[in-house]
Amino acid sequence: MKVTSFKLLPLKKSQYIFPYLATYIQEGKQKTWEVVKAGDSVAILLYHKQKDAFVVVKQFRPATYANGHKNGMSVELCAGLVDKPLSLEQIAIEEIEEECGYKIISENITKITSFYTSVGFAGSKQTLYYAVIDESMRVSKGGGIDDELIEVLFLSRDEAKALMFDEETIKTPGLLFAFSWWFAHHRS
Repeated sequence: MKVTSFKLLPLKKSQYIFPYLATYIQEGKQKTWEVVKAGDSVAILLYHKQKDAFVVVKQFRPATYANGHKNGMSVELCAGLVDKPLSLEQIAIEEIEEECGYKIISENITKITSFYTSVGFAGSKQTLYYAVIDESMRVSKGGGIDDELIEVLFLSRDEAKALMFDEETIKTPGLLFAFSWWFAHHRS
């Protein structure tokens, strides 16, 4: 995917993130810190049992491009913002269908844990799920909705292990944690 005419402009009004200057007193000393209030999210580690592979997504992330990565393409878990009045599990199920093209039911998804991301400036909470899928669950090719450009990738176990230590590929800490969790709990 080629990106052209990339510019950074001042953000006048935001839908999803809100920058603030936090002021507080800690141990009797006045301090300030730049923070961003941002929404929580869900992420899902998908394992395709017929392909014996993880299902992940690849997409352009403008923030990584703006910070100097050569192409801004990130390999990530299927994920989405908590931006609608549904349970976290239901949002995760919707994201699996939208991004990866598989329709699952709530009995097929398991919560792994929740954790906080970008704690130095945002501190948003992400809830991580796990689901096993197969081709009988496929309902579309995936790729996201609206104008999202999401590529669905299948990674073998060996490719996942290699990706964990590939410093050239952009990837999220959630992806690394999810792979580590899987390899610790599935020793075969």
